[in-house]
Amino acid sequence: MNDWPEGWGDSQGGGDRGYGRGSASGRPEGARAMPHVQRGQGGGPRRSAPPRPTVPAQPSYGEGHGDQYDSDYNTGQVYGGGGGRRGGGYIPNDNDPADGYAPPRPRPNWRRRIKRAVLTLVVVFVGVSIGTYFWADSKLNRDVDLSKVIERPEAGKGTNYLIVGTDSRAGMSDAEKKKLHTGSAEGKRTDTMMILHTGDNGSTMISLPRDSNVTIPSFKGSDSGKFYPNQGRQVKLNAAYAEDGPELLVRTVEFNTGLHIDHYAEIGFGGFAKIVDAVGGVEMNLKEGFKDKWSGADFQKGKQTLNGQQALAFVRTRHAFAASDLQRTKNQQAFLSALAHQVATPSTVMNPFKLYPTMGAGLDSLVVDKDMSLWDLGSMFFAMKGVTGGDGKSLNMPVSGSVNGNLVWDKTKVKQLVGELKNDETVTVSGN
Repeated sequence: MNDWPEGWGDSQGGGDRGYGRGSASGRPEGARAMPHVQRGQGGGPRRSAPPRPTVPAQPSYGEGHGDQYDSDYNTGQVYGGGGGRRGGGYIPNDNDPADGYAPPRPRPNWRRRIKRAVLTLVVVFVGVSIGTYFWADSKLNRDVDLSKVIERPEAGKGTNYLIVGTDSRAGMSDAEKKKLHTGSAEGKRTDTMMILHTGDNGSTMISLPRDSNVTIPSFKGSDSGKFYPNQGRQVKLNAAYAEDGPELLVRTVEFNTGLHIDHYAEIGFGGFAKIVDAVGGVEMNLKEGFKDKWSGADFQKGKQTLNGQQALAFVRTRHAFAASDLQRTKNQQAFLSALAHQVATPSTVMNPFKLYPTMGAGLDSLVVDKDMSLWDLGSMFFAMKGVTGGDGKSLNMPVSGSVNGNLVWDKTKVKQLVGELKNDETVTVSGN
């Protein structure tokens, strides 16, 4: 007897082939759970069962595929949806994360990555530069007040720096004084004085011999503010510094030359040697060797790299030369220009392990005027470098003779030289 509604008999769909041999029954679970339909009374015609949703026709499998079908059905796989079939099996949806697959990664945008990298480098560079600027600016010793200088000449074109090297031993131990042959004299005096002019026609460096004969003009004491009138006293130039410091030295240079000094920079013995050592030494090509027991100099002819101790001996030596102080000023010019060139090289500027120690040693040792900015200081060093590279000229202040052991300036040449500097013209005057 067949309890199935009409059209739902065992023959429907081919018996076992419709549901798979692996099933627990010949009929699916849903079919076994269907309610029983009673026949009509008196053998009348059977009532038709209400319409049921049709089961999608399953594809017929050839021999050897029955196990595949049964296995999929028994494990609850759903067929006919989403990804469809691939070789009789389920095709996963690669774009559906819930299906266990991540969507394909987009190709990298190298242009955007490069822009971000460049922007990051720019931000870092700007940040480091700003930090370095404020660090360096805070280390400058702005102790010289040029506003205390009275009766000053008018400023001309370009910029004039008065660069001074002193024999200050401040901060040096006894061992350092002995090593550097500085002695232990109290106070400080000027061993080096030079005017550096920068302008549109290159740079000019003029050394002022310490033994130059000059007049001490009227001035106001830098500390007391007391007025001292001009009494016509003739002294060596370095005596002005010893009497009342940088302000009187600037006043004396301006009075005896007529040239306005815009900025002042000073460095002592110990600081000078530290800068040279921090930069890794300075190469010099000496035309002649020389020795001097007073400075500790002992040099051979030819190329050599001078460390801090040797550099200090080189710029201080005068007893080994017939021209004495005049030859010493020439050596000082040559060395300072070479030092500035070494500081400005890429091997120093691009190497933070050399740049920052060099800057630290220099800034700790420098004494400048209150209006000196880092920009002004940088311009000064690059101008000194330019003199070495041929973009400028170096000379001694023209001398015509001597009096009482002091060097007398050539008034005619000095007047011409100062006129060319004031007008920022190419210097044509030659020095000694």
